[in-house]
Amino acid sequence: MVEKLTPNDYVSIGVYFALVLAVGMWSTFRPNRGSTKGYFLAGKTMHWLPVGASIFASNVGAPMFIALPGTAAASGIACAIYEWHAVFLLIALGWIFVPVYVASGCYTMPEYLKKRFGGVRLRIYLSVLTLFLYVLTKISVEIYTGALFMQQLLEWNLFACVGIILFVTALYTVVGGLAAVIYTDTLQTVILLIGSCVLFISSMTDVGGWAAFVDKYMKAASNMTLQDPDNYSCGLPRHDSFHIWRDPVHGDLPWTGTVFGLTVLGMWVWCNDQLMVQRCLAAKNMTHSKGGTVFAAAMKITTFFLFIVPGMISRIFFPDEIACSDPVSCEEACGNTAGCSNMAYPLLVLRKLPEGIRGVMLAALLAALMSSLTSIFNSASTMMTLDLWRRFRTRASQAELMIVGRVSVLILIVVSIIWIPIMEQSQGGQLWNYLQTISACVSPPLCCVFLMALFWKRTTEPGAFWGLMLSTAVGLCRMILEFVYSAPDCGSGDIDERPSVLSKVNFLHFAIIITILSLISIAVISLFTEPRAPEKLHRVTWWTRHDNEDIEDTDSESEEETELNGDVNKDDTISINGDDSVKVKQPKEFYHAFYNWVCGQTDQPRPKLTNEEKKLIKQKMTDIEESPGTSKLLNILAILVCGITVFLLGVFA
Repeated sequence: MVEKLTPNDYVSIGVYFALVLAVGMWSTFRPNRGSTKGYFLAGKTMHWLPVGASIFASNVGAPMFIALPGTAAASGIACAIYEWHAVFLLIALGWIFVPVYVASGCYTMPEYLKKRFGGVRLRIYLSVLTLFLYVLTKISVEIYTGALFMQQLLEWNLFACVGIILFVTALYTVVGGLAAVIYTDTLQTVILLIGSCVLFISSMTDVGGWAAFVDKYMKAASNMTLQDPDNYSCGLPRHDSFHIWRDPVHGDLPWTGTVFGLTVLGMWVWCNDQLMVQRCLAAKNMTHSKGGTVFAAAMKITTFFLFIVPGMISRIFFPDEIACSDPVSCEEACGNTAGCSNMAYPLLVLRKLPEGIRGVMLAALLAALMSSLTSIFNSASTMMTLDLWRRFRTRASQAELMIVGRVSVLILIVVSIIWIPIMEQSQGGQLWNYLQTISACVSPPLCCVFLMALFWKRTTEPGAFWGLMLSTAVGLCRMILEFVYSAPDCGSGDIDERPSVLSKVNFLHFAIIITILSLISIAVISLFTEPRAPEKLHRVTWWTRHDNEDIEDTDSESEEETELNGDVNKDDTISINGDDSVKVKQPKEFYHAFYNWVCGQTDQPRPKLTNEEKKLIKQKMTDIEESPGTSKLLNILAILVCGITVFLLGVFA
């Protein structure tokens, strides 16, 4: 029988909410909330610890509590490759990609493509596609899985849980911007690690240690499977459950796909997605940006013990539910004919942790959920404001941009709530597969565009755009087939009648195929189109990142002018020589003061910057220099983290 929360658990949850709101509200009183740099890049003042904590917490969302332990419970430790693979890509983010992004002076990834290639097609396409994917594969999934967990623990209505989640996250995200997100992410990372460590230690102790864990997992099957193993063989643990590198033909995660296909998928997530890159752009300099990625990489190593192992232990404790082997018994256990492995982590929390600690673990889940949501909201509003809105409102003031950024978050929340009933009707057991399918079909072409942009100066805008369109069209064909044809449920006895491209080509292998197609199409079209002039490639490629000259951009409006000049109301009188008076109306009404606080505005005029001051600000924004001593230390730490990961990959090979 599932235990219910006690008053001590509710106290833990209440303390958590109070801490998060306190930290979030405190960050709203920091300066620079009224400018795009302050709101979307936290004023570029962040140190390595909050940067790294925010990267880690932004990735560890509710699906990490639900899908990753569930996948581990069903098939073993192979899913650890997703986490350990990220270690190397995070190092690549700090050492290879971020220096180019910073040198170019971009705020968003669509803006980088505009600076690199010129034109607007790539920028608008990437912005719209990313926002669409955020709603379908990130925001809706985070809210739905998190609300399901809360519903089981609190026995509240699903939409009541959704409302609480959205209210708290939206409150400090809208008001505080990226600074509030990063500071609360740091707090939530601490809570997340404490709660997950408690669960790992207690569950590993109960199971009898590592040796007993390995032995018991290989025997963990439901009574129905044990009574009739021939008909319900899919309910048995895989023979390769404790191997990361699996057969390239019959493995669920073939080693060929994880080495090559997953590299491309992961590179998009960690090195090109606005969600992760924006945290590095908020760092005060390259040293802190690299330090943040190293810290986040070290944290990714721990997810094997914090999420994967507990998910497998849950199968040992509750085999009839987690390892149900036919649609009927699975529906009785969790209401899902596709399987109940997604219940692995929640059941472990509910049934194995003492009172008070359960509340801490719910707080840990909420920490993961809210940190991901706030990060997504802030990144999405950044692109909607700077890449889309400013495209049509070229002379938008700072006040207007700040309001649009905050309203964008509210629009995303409304769309997400509308999407919840659709998510509620979906089969949770297929959720992870759908997410991976969408990623495998859409991510590789985007990743290839960024790779070619950074490393091949001959890549042209028509080559990047039409190569992207061609390969994305192929990927969408596969994705549509995935949604039309579903794999037969375990124990159903149905024959797999899906097309061969689905039944015989693993999604990771398909990622390899579409990557090759993307690279070839971009290269061929680029060779047949006019190359971009060298003076327009300054500081936007790996080879030109140290150029002293600024890029010559004649393709569109100067988008930096509003930010650098500040925002001065036309009715204000600004003193340049110190002789003119300043006349500003300052209404006394409370609602006006509240409006200014929410929107990060002030009634005081901003002084107009001189050309020399503009130059200094731009130099700080694009500086990628490092001190030699600190650079060597970071290199050593990066090698150490990668070395530990290689060792673990070898141990579980």
